[in-house]
Amino acid sequence: MLKVMNLTKKIQSDDTAVVAENNVNFELGDGIFATIVGKSGSGKSTLLALLGALDKPTSGKIFVNGKNITRMGDRKLINYRRNKIGFVFQNYNLIPNLTVMENVMLPMEFAGIKKSDQKSRAEKLLKEVGIDETKSKRLPAKLSGGEQQRVAIARALVNKPNLILADEPTGNLDSITGDNVIKLLKSLAKLEKTTIIAVTHDPTMSAKADQHFTMKDGKLS
Repeated sequence: MLKVMNLTKKIQSDDTAVVAENNVNFELGDGIFATIVGKSGSGKSTLLALLGALDKPTSGKIFVNGKNITRMGDRKLINYRRNKIGFVFQNYNLIPNLTVMENVMLPMEFAGIKKSDQKSRAEKLLKEVGIDETKSKRLPAKLSGGEQQRVAIARALVNKPNLILADEPTGNLDSITGDNVIKLLKSLAKLEKTTIIAVTHDPTMSAKADQHFTMKDGKLS
């Protein structure tokens, strides 16, 4: 469960304070795939950074499974980002000199999970996103863009996060592949009981979401 209350973020620019987030409020349950649509500069990326504990709000609260992450100290925030949040990026951000399997296992290595458990969890997720055993042994460059994004989604899920934040996850994909990735995110949200939020410029993605929001001038509707 994600609950955002009165979230405000002011950014100082020269002598002017820009309000990037303006009293944002919303709630999302487990297993929900939600989208946030808005133009560049509307505040979407800032909101993702706040939800992912990469930045701190000026005021307001963010609750993830009942815990107020805006009050966590630095050490707890590191653990939160590592174990409770998954990130999916437009450019995939896979490590080029690691195999697909090694890329997916890496977050579990940082979390101190046993090697045997790492492999079984990675194998399960790669199967769920449609990457077979042969492709799991390849380097990312040997996969298509859509396949790389599927690997990135599997990697985001490995530590069983409460929340996955996707930044323009279909931005580098053709329309058919992008549509398949959207369907995958929606099905995985329910299968893994994880809340997934995707920010996008593409209004067609919102039509496929369980819940959708629009962001304009730092306000969410």
